[in-house]
Amino acid sequence: MKKLFIFAAILLASISCKQEPKENAKLSDLFDRYYEEKLSFFPLEATSQGDNRFNDQLPIDISTDFRNKISGFYSKYLGELDEIDPKTLSEEEQVYYNTLRFELNSQLEGLTFPTNLIPFNQFWGLPLTIAQLGSGASSQPFKTTKDYEDWLVRIDKFTVWADTAIANFNAGIKQQYVLPTSLIKKMIPQMNDLANTSVEKSLFYGPINNFPADMDSLTKVTLTEKYKSAITEKIIPTYKKLGSYLSNVYLKAGRASSGVGMLPKGPSFYAYSAYSWTTTTKKPDEIMQLGFGEVSRIKKEMEKVKEQVGFKGTLEEFFTSLKNDPKLMPYKEPEEILEAFRQIQKKIDPNLSKMFNLTPKTKFEIRRTEAFREASASAEYMQGSADGSRPGIFYIPIPDAKTFNVTSGMESLFLHEAIPGHHYQISLQQENQKLPKFMRFGGYGAYAEGWALYCESLGKELGLYTDPFQYMGALGDEMHRAIRLVVDVGIHAKGWTREEALKYMMENEAISEQGATAEIERYMALPGQALSYKIGAIKIRELRNRYTKQMGDKFNLAEFHDQILKNGCLPLSVLEETMDIWAGTKGTVQ
Repeated sequence: MKKLFIFAAILLASISCKQEPKENAKLSDLFDRYYEEKLSFFPLEATSQGDNRFNDQLPIDISTDFRNKISGFYSKYLGELDEIDPKTLSEEEQVYYNTLRFELNSQLEGLTFPTNLIPFNQFWGLPLTIAQLGSGASSQPFKTTKDYEDWLVRIDKFTVWADTAIANFNAGIKQQYVLPTSLIKKMIPQMNDLANTSVEKSLFYGPINNFPADMDSLTKVTLTEKYKSAITEKIIPTYKKLGSYLSNVYLKAGRASSGVGMLPKGPSFYAYSAYSWTTTTKKPDEIMQLGFGEVSRIKKEMEKVKEQVGFKGTLEEFFTSLKNDPKLMPYKEPEEILEAFRQIQKKIDPNLSKMFNLTPKTKFEIRRTEAFREASASAEYMQGSADGSRPGIFYIPIPDAKTFNVTSGMESLFLHEAIPGHHYQISLQQENQKLPKFMRFGGYGAYAEGWALYCESLGKELGLYTDPFQYMGALGDEMHRAIRLVVDVGIHAKGWTREEALKYMMENEAISEQGATAEIERYMALPGQALSYKIGAIKIRELRNRYTKQMGDKFNLAEFHDQILKNGCLPLSVLEETMDIWAGTKGTVQ
């Protein structure tokens, strides 16, 4: 694995200079060109950012030709970075420089593994993304005639992508680079559900059911015929082809092992995945031991809560009682639950000003999840637009208000998904026009999810967690992330079976077998992704503890949070360098 690029000494040298370096025009131009060219390679990212220039584009990103071209793209910009002397850069520019260098090296290393031979799985991949976009309820716009025509072009290219996917799956079979059988079984009904439908009931008919009010009748008729034809002749046959292939060919070739460790280059791939997702050099063994320690610590906290409320019985029995106690399900109407979340916001407002100087301009709203997706949705944050025209929205699904349990972690959920978690971090990043666009609209899970999980730990300081049942919910959320450190490494590096991972999860948290199965199979499909949350939160807490000790009375929590959020989503390695330098300017780093 390539080494992380550490430039702390260079940064300290630049800070010690009396005169700040002038803006490096060459570097600024490099950032701009990199962002623009990257969007042409990844047009779906442009669409998600509201950039409509590439809405008809869909590259065959799993093809050898594409991978060669994108490798050349990353190498070209890495070469250009090498031509710039970091000593000539300002402190902020060096942060941007280091972030792009990390990104380029990480992406190039990822291309050394044949991940395109598993082009999609049950959790994510283009067949699922295309369905979301084509429904008209996602980022693909359907406001103008051109929008509708763009989507038809994209569908033409999706049929080619699907044929390439089947060819890649076949190549993977020959190289014994395949998915676990249990995951393939979950993919088949997904494809069949999208294929076995009438045209008018197809998810892809959504845009036709929701024409813009100002579109003329003749255009509507013309587009309706085109969409019916596309669904009948292209979309449904493509999903049928994928479903048939998975059922009749690929399922027979599925592997019995659960983790990637048994694949060709498997151990190296998992080590890379852990590095890529955590943006640190922590080894899988170290991460697993960290997880065991966190599970033990959190379980002791749960035992304290059990004793505090006077429950007689085991922790497992306490979990069961929490899920079934009618006193913990006090709501009758959805509006009561929304109001309870609004009260959480009001409760923390007075303390937020003590802990944050930087706050976003983007407005914030709490809404109930729409009815059409409420039954299967999780609570989530949908970011606002960079120009402030669309607010950040905290969505809460409430399919049945009478079964909504307060121990679901309402307070910790609000801190994570809303304020000061994702809303503060994402909004401040998007609003910061000083950042290069690749950073304003990019990010790393270890930082973003780590920040949100760290924010859950601020509950008591913000005036929350005074109710032991709400605190128990927060501990349950934290336990879930700690368990991930154990089972992800167990599955992919220690040879754990799916069943062994399920057993460990269900022994250590209050979760149904159905819920645990979905979680474990997610980790099987996305090696390393589940590590990012807890690793990021631990790093931010570690930095806070370090500077509190070093700075003593000089430590200011609001300033610390401002610095964490200042540069947006960073690799944790770059964040730590930057934060150490911030503390060093105060004469505290030893």
